[in-house]
Amino acid sequence: MNKAIPNTKHDPYTALRVREFVLFISTRFFLTIAIQMQGVIVGWQIYKYTKDELALGMIGLAEAIPFIVVSLFSGHVADNVSRKRIILVSSFFLILSTFSLLYISIDSYDVIKNYGTSPIYFIIGCIGVIRGFFSASFSSFMSQIVPRELYANSATWNSTVWHIASIIGPAAAGFICAISFEVAYEVNIVFISLSIFSLLFIASKPLPRREKKESLRQSLSVGINFVFKNQLILGALSLDLFAVLFGGAVAMLPAYADKVLHVGSVELGFLRAAPALGAVIMAIIIAYKPPTHNAGRNLFISIGAFGFATILFGISTNYYLSLFFLMLTGAFDNVSVVIRHTILQLSTPDDMRGRVSAVNSIFIGSSNEIGGFESGVAARVMGLKPSVVFGGIMTIIIVGATAKIAPKLRSLNLKNIY
Repeated sequence: MNKAIPNTKHDPYTALRVREFVLFISTRFFLTIAIQMQGVIVGWQIYKYTKDELALGMIGLAEAIPFIVVSLFSGHVADNVSRKRIILVSSFFLILSTFSLLYISIDSYDVIKNYGTSPIYFIIGCIGVIRGFFSASFSSFMSQIVPRELYANSATWNSTVWHIASIIGPAAAGFICAISFEVAYEVNIVFISLSIFSLLFIASKPLPRREKKESLRQSLSVGINFVFKNQLILGALSLDLFAVLFGGAVAMLPAYADKVLHVGSVELGFLRAAPALGAVIMAIIIAYKPPTHNAGRNLFISIGAFGFATILFGISTNYYLSLFFLMLTGAFDNVSVVIRHTILQLSTPDDMRGRVSAVNSIFIGSSNEIGGFESGVAARVMGLKPSVVFGGIMTIIIVGATAKIAPKLRSLNLKNIY
């Protein structure tokens, strides 16, 4: 049982005084660098061989389908098996998958020459399964590390560290890809290994006591019903789902860098890092002025602003303006991430966190990948720039529609959570 920390009002660093939470976000930091690097490496590698926007979109679909298939089961596992053990095993398989990508990328083996990019898509599918287990176990494990009164503060710092890693990972990958894909994957493996090393110093936590035994089917059904009967959770997840589905321009960045901005892999790395940089800047503001007062209103405003920034990015043909608009998308998105995560943590019973996290992952995690596929199809049909503008417009329309049909979410106030 974690010792309760004295309630220090307006102290933005309270969660960082929990030693195991610092180790937890260190684990998350190194793992996120690795995953973000992989996104840039794989995207640039496939685009280099295909020069096709739809091929970029297929990366998202290849990862999303197995992710969705496994997510509910992984949530059940996270409520019945040590969450630390799940993260360790998943990290081991992520290293194996990255070694496979490294093997494919070695020119002397001629794998891509003989089989095209199909082996890369297959491995990405395997990584989708791994990510399903990560998603269900990470947030559930974090809730066992920090006291309940620090959930909002820990969510802010967890998001901040994730976004800092999301700056470093893509930027580093852009530079290293300019050397070779092989070196990039080797560095990727080093960061996964560092995350495992950090995790080893966190004690395993006992699973929350379950009041009654349930079959797998009953267990999954309870988790789904809990989410769909809670208007706050369902509204927040649905809003983010459709906003990310239509508003995500990140999947098309390799093509955008090449065809619109006329830059290479190094600049692509900075473009991929820009949203995370904006998110970190916003996280610093949030740490001192949490968006919990009038949280519902702040949620709708931030996602609407995300859509507007996406439109501006779609219009821009200047590299530096494009960087700035991408920074804005990350800044506004981070507000919604913190609010949504806080709602989930405060509304979910301890013995259901794995299953609810899994449902959250289906809504949010898979929407990034499916959104990438949607962006690829839209780019093929409409053209690259119009497809991005269309996505931003759809995001704003969805915000307006959700505000009308979810009044409880619109009036949400979390000012008393600290």
